[in-house]
Amino acid sequence: MHTSVHLKRRELSEDQKHEIKEAFELFDTDKDKEIDYHELKVAMRALGFEVKKVDVLKILKDYDREGNGKITFEDFNEVVTDRILERDPKEEIMKAFKLFDDDESGRISLRNLRRVARELGENISDEELRSMIDEFDADGDGEINQEEFLSIMTGDS
Repeated sequence: MHTSVHLKRRELSEDQKHEIKEAFELFDTDKDKEIDYHELKVAMRALGFEVKKVDVLKILKDYDREGNGKITFEDFNEVVTDRILERDPKEEIMKAFKLFDDDESGRISLRNLRRVARELGENISDEELRSMIDEFDADGDGEINQEEFLSIMTGDS
């Protein structure tokens, strides 16, 4: 009897692929289709990775095939793709929750939501914001807690 286990291989979205290419092109300042230490560090940070000098040096050491202190887009793409796929989606969602929960109450209130909408330049009435909260407020306390936020973001409502 032959059984096989199919692991769902996570893949990048088209948006993520586009962001990686854009970051490479933006920081390949001399347009030589390769990026050096400084360009690599800034490009990685722009994509949301807190990289230390030692991390950047290791990437260069591992991928610098020509020995010129630079890596190509293909190599950059591989490094960044691996790192994106290694991210814990729940951890990323909780980082987003903290951006809303600026008063660290453990909940997203109408005030928190209003502030974020304003910062994003969105002109949304309190009535609309309140209905957003009400739609996902499973425990009926008028605010969104971490569990409720997680279920919104993962579609497990």
